[in-house]
Amino acid sequence: MTSDATSGATPVAGEIEKLRELITSARFVLWDFDGPICRLFARHRAERVAADLVDWLERQGLRGLLSQAERETLDPQVVLRAVGRRRPGSDLVAGLEERLTQEELRAAASALPTAYADPVIRTWTAVGARLAVTTNNSPRAARAYLESRGLTGCFAPHLYGRTEHLHHLKPHPHCLHRALNAMGAAPAAALMIGDSPSDLTAAREAGVPFLGYAHNERKEKDLRAAGAGHVVRSLEPMLGLLRSGRPLR
Repeated sequence: MTSDATSGATPVAGEIEKLRELITSARFVLWDFDGPICRLFARHRAERVAADLVDWLERQGLRGLLSQAERETLDPQVVLRAVGRRRPGSDLVAGLEERLTQEELRAAASALPTAYADPVIRTWTAVGARLAVTTNNSPRAARAYLESRGLTGCFAPHLYGRTEHLHHLKPHPHCLHRALNAMGAAPAAALMIGDSPSDLTAAREAGVPFLGYAHNERKEKDLRAAGAGHVVRSLEPMLGLLRSGRPLR
């Protein structure tokens, strides 16, 4: 199931019906944050954040905690996870996690909304679905962004994200379980929207149907290679279906 807003491609009739089935079956929608809702590091570059975390560790004399590949990563989550594996539960991990949270909060101030995400979120809420954020980012950063867009009421209090317990990050389904339990939701009545194989794995482990969002061809290939059966390249078809007037089940 593919739709590319930039190329003008739209899903064929059969794919639209599959998408309609996913949407109308979902009473609870679990959203990954960075990707489906916004581009968190659109202007506050993730690679710069990763380099700053590495520099901070080196200033603490802890360069040896990271492999060469980890020191050169463009993803700050890779740095955090690496330290978490080698110093689990330590003050070092707590301090590094807080540094990343502060960077994400700064990034949230200049994040770019994913096309059609805001109206999809508002419309889905208006027709009766309950929404939650299930993310590997800080829930504080997610809240800051949602507040800036006037979307907090569509999600709060259901914002579940990274804690100091890094072994609970996706692909572990911990944040999905937290959301489902808090909302009293059966997994089969929910839908997760994510943009990475780790989102798909977490959804599978939690027993939650999955819809992949891929803003480019590489993302789509990664999701399909991981086994995602439903992937969209734009949220626009979802908005059209939600506005079509057919009630949720």
